[in-house]
Amino acid sequence: MTVEATTERVLRLLALLQRRPSWTAAELAAELGVTDRSVRRDVRRLRTLGYPVRAAAGVGGGYQLGAGTRLPPLLLDDEEAIATAVSLRLASGGTVAGAGEAALRALAKLDQVMPPRLRAEVRALHDATETLVGPGVQIDAELLVTLARACRDAVRVRFRYAGRDGGSRERTVEPVRMVATGRRWYLMAWDVDRADWRTFRLDRMREVAATTWRFRPRQHPDPVAYVQRSVIEAPYRYLARVRVHARSDRVRERVPPQVGRIEEDRDGWCVLVVGGDDLDYLAVRVAGLGFEARVLEPPELREAVTLLACRVAAMAGPVGRSPEGAVP
Repeated sequence: MTVEATTERVLRLLALLQRRPSWTAAELAAELGVTDRSVRRDVRRLRTLGYPVRAAAGVGGGYQLGAGTRLPPLLLDDEEAIATAVSLRLASGGTVAGAGEAALRALAKLDQVMPPRLRAEVRALHDATETLVGPGVQIDAELLVTLARACRDAVRVRFRYAGRDGGSRERTVEPVRMVATGRRWYLMAWDVDRADWRTFRLDRMREVAATTWRFRPRQHPDPVAYVQRSVIEAPYRYLARVRVHARSDRVRERVPPQVGRIEEDRDGWCVLVVGGDDLDYLAVRVAGLGFEARVLEPPELREAVTLLACRVAAMAGPVGRSPEGAVP
């Protein structure tokens, strides 16, 4: 067998090891069309090149590509290369501080080695797409890494937190999960001093440090649902509950999860829970959904809806005409 053929097979072996966590020798041999002995030789070649290929004996054992001291080159198929390039383009304008520059560097490397046909597909997709970026707060990438490791390793985190009143207090928490909603990041964690679950905005956290105190993970609410409830309900003066005559999936198409929560109801109705500081704003938002609706609470919102209805009715009132019959 030629050196070129052996090199090609070793690269195929590397691609297979990157595709899923573990392979048996028999599975790799079948994929490559060689014997188990050839697989073992190729594994040794990869190790010589610095790839940390691990082997486990016995039932359930096999070959696994582990983490090394440096990131090895990755082999991507056509779909993976296109998806990676598009994601890097989007990340270049994201909410993680410093990620944009890093994404552009990675994109430049990927674009340099991409076959022309794939480069053309990525460019066509990019040219045909616009990203509407709303106002948001950039989060330091190191903060994300620190919190992600703390969640993974179950270690307590200390930080100073700026409240809505402008004051800053030290908090010690047991982190569970980070949740991104729209263009903001939140941490769901057990607040040690308050002995309760809390949600923290990452852009309000300062002097974040992981401790060496490991904690035993406790039963916790669903992080996404908990953060959504906190974001929708906690910050606002009014919390509205409106019964909407539409399927919940249709309402979700018009109400982002960071804006409102939809609860299932009966007979083709659902309940929308949405917060706000301005009753007129809430009335217009609910009316703008375009569905039949009934305000359940608060009573003040019913009054605001009644006033809005009067205003709209007045706008649709009789129109005066000029003598010539033209609408002025």
